[in-house]
Amino acid sequence: MKPKMIWANLAVSNLGRTKEFYTKLGFESNGTHGSDELVSFSIGQDSFAINFFRGDVFSTNLNANVAEAHTVTEVVFTLSAESREQADDWEKEVEKAGGQIISRPEEFGEGYYGFLFADPDGHRFNVFYMKGF
Repeated sequence: MKPKMIWANLAVSNLGRTKEFYTKLGFESNGTHGSDELVSFSIGQDSFAINFFRGDVFSTNLNANVAEAHTVTEVVFTLSAESREQADDWEKEVEKAGGQIISRPEEFGEGYYGFLFADPDGHRFNVFYMKGF
C-alpha cells in the first residue's frame, strides 16, 4: 500500500471554539475544506491535515460511537519543536489559547524535552524537542 497522503479526522463539540483555538496557535486553515460540519487545518512542513467534524456528523458518517477524548486517549499527535525554548514558548501559547497543559515541559532522558497538552475537546498533543534531530 502506498497512499498519496494521510490525514486525521476528529470529533469536536464546538466548531467555532475549535477554529479559534487552532487559529490562535497559528495553524494554517485548510480553507478548501470547511463548512458548518467541519473545520480543517494543515500542520507542519508536510501540511498534515486534521479535520475536526461536529460530533454528530462524525458518528453518523462512521456509524460508530465517538470516544470522549476527555476520558480516553484515542491518539496522541506529536509536534516537533526546534529547541527547548520553542517548546517552552509553545506551552505558553497553548495555555493562552485555552488548551489544558497535562504535563509541564520537562526533560525525558538526555536530549529529550517536551510537554503534553489537550485541546478544548480533550484531543492530546505532545510537544517534543529531540537534540540533534
